Amino acid sequence: MNRLPIAALTLSGLADEASDDLLGQISANQAIGWNATELRLVGGKQTSWQITDSEFEDVALKLDEAAMRVTAFASSIGNWSRPITGDFSLDESELKAVIPRMKRVGTPFIRTMSWVRGDVSLDAWRDESIRRYKILATLAAEGGITLLHENCEGWGGLSPAHAKEFHERVNHPSVGVLFDIGNTVAYGLDAWDYYNAVKPFINHVHVKDCKKNPAGGKSSLFTMPGEGDAEVRRILTNLLKSGYRGSITIEPHVASIIHAGAPQATPEVRRESYIRYGKMFSVMMNEIRKDLGI
Repeated sequence: MNRLPIAALTLSGLADEASDDLLGQISANQAIGWNATELRLVGGKQTSWQITDSEFEDVALKLDEAAMRVTAFASSIGNWSRPITGDFSLDESELKAVIPRMKRVGTPFIRTMSWVRGDVSLDAWRDESIRRYKILATLAAEGGITLLHENCEGWGGLSPAHAKEFHERVNHPSVGVLFDIGNTVAYGLDAWDYYNAVKPFINHVHVKDCKKNPAGGKSSLFTMPGEGDAEVRRILTNLLKSGYRGSITIEPHVASIIHAGAPQATPEVRRESYIRYGKMFSVMMNEIRKDLGI
């Protein structure tokens, strides 16, 4: 677990939910009162590999000018768009491309997943995802960065037991866990059980909240923080009480789900919703810290 001095606890957001434009993303975080962001898409392109080096340098300079820190990269590595039967060289190339970019903006963390199943057996899916991840872990170690496996699409995200087994089988010092609180309910799982299974490995946190599907199974009933069934306040209280002082990033999914395709709301609504979400979350965090005396 990321146990650092209290001052290191950093709140940030995946601000491409607020704006496609980088300056819009920066200003949305600043409107909440934050000086940190998590990088994913700028202008609809992945900052980890889809923009050129010169375009990325422009991104980095704008972040420098705004004194905006980067908590992590949310990459495409092993994500919902890449089946386990697909071309692994895409993931290797993306990681190699992003490492110098991570060094440029000063973040050690990159979000990854463990590939969607494709037309293979569960055992083959497991074995290949672990094999691939060990290769990526070696590249990460050579580059001095840390891979964070997120509980989302992928073999390692199927359940708390899968997540724990995935981490224990990979068993590498350059690998940690990105725990997305709301993804648990979104995939029909129990948030508290999942949290306790991965708690010792957590290096970074995503916050979204979601109501359970009344019929069971997956849900897309995303809510403002604390208004769903993901036990956001309970989990964050326990995490901070246990000594976590890393970064926490909002990924609201309320007005815009970026990976679903075209934004589901106007630019004005996206920005307003994101800022409102961030301010509500900031209030929650202040209350938690006051209750814990930190």
